[in-house]
Amino acid sequence: MRVLPAGSHGDADLDRLIQRIQALRAKTVDQGCTEQEALAAAEKVAELLDRYGLSLSELDLRRQACEGVGIETTRRRTGPIDECTPSVAAFFDCRTWIEKNPAGLLRHVFFGLPADVEAAHYLYDLIEITFATETDRFKAGAVYAELHSSERRGGTNSFQVGLGHGIARKLHTLREEREAAMVRSTGRDLVPIKASVVDEELNRLGIKFTVKDRRAGRTVLTDAYEAGHEAADRFDIHPGLHRRGGRKTR
Repeated sequence: MRVLPAGSHGDADLDRLIQRIQALRAKTVDQGCTEQEALAAAEKVAELLDRYGLSLSELDLRRQACEGVGIETTRRRTGPIDECTPSVAAFFDCRTWIEKNPAGLLRHVFFGLPADVEAAHYLYDLIEITFATETDRFKAGAVYAELHSSERRGGTNSFQVGLGHGIARKLHTLREEREAAMVRSTGRDLVPIKASVVDEELNRLGIKFTVKDRRAGRTVLTDAYEAGHEAADRFDIHPGLHRRGGRKTR
């Protein structure tokens, strides 16, 4: 459902943006990616969203209808990757929650403006692939080889916890930099506008949240956890994916 009349310029722009994000998602998911490539792609998608958002008036933004997307998992219990979802949602101005489907499996829900929800789905898929890619790399490395066989499962989990924390930290940093740059260059801040639209719709639907701390009682193997952080630190905060000669290219 779209908020502008069919065939309108704004509606066509929104449809094109969503189609572009979907095409990027299909291409990257098929090819696989590293943690660095995933976050670089996230920054590029955020740039597209900001450019689109700044082309609209506040009234146009407030007229958009919120949407939700459910992402199914094959798990009954939460894991390290699930700690990334709040940062993914915040990066793209969405709200997120976790629920169980009728089969008892976990489902992530992202809720927000249409293009933002599509972008959050895209980034979640990239992070899921990144976890597989970086975990395989960890298992082929020295830290994993030095672990006793009885420690390797815990070591892998510790690595993924460190990776998840690192990705969340990077997304938080990128979001802060992006917001500051937007305000400096345009004098506009889209975040509070989008947040109020989403929160008003959640209130209208009667959706309320409870927060649980998944970190309680957790222990990790230090070397493996630090290896996860190092995997996250390989990401260049200003990636070369869309830069040339120190200047951003379009």
